[in-house]
Amino acid sequence: MEKVICSYETLFVIKPDLTEEATTAVVNKFTALIADNGGTVENVNVWGKRRLAYPIEKHVEGYYVLVNFKSEATLPLELKRVFGITDEILRNIVVRSDGYVAPAEEKAPEAAPAAEEAPAEVAAEA
Repeated sequence: MEKVICSYETLFVIKPDLTEEATTAVVNKFTALIADNGGTVENVNVWGKRRLAYPIEKHVEGYYVLVNFKSEATLPLELKRVFGITDEILRNIVVRSDGYVAPAEEKAPEAAPAAEEAPAEVAAEA
């Protein structure tokens, strides 16, 4: 069976009270986890400390990191598992980012031309 490689991105928020070295260690831990499990890290974008929309575990700020990577479908599950057991992580999300369109979303553009034709019919009746 052929291995299917997809593009993913993960955004995670690290507790803001860590030292710079500890924060860097957490980022390196997850990029190494991706690489060790057969993934390829394409980009690491460190956003730095930002204010949270609402307090999480009594923190009003968090250290945001966005990582783009390619891997097989099993790696995001392992990544989520490790995010869940890492105390330094406040929040995380992993999404597929390779332009996949669900079948329900494919039907929406077909309905759009019908809506455009309706005003022309109204103009013809007037």
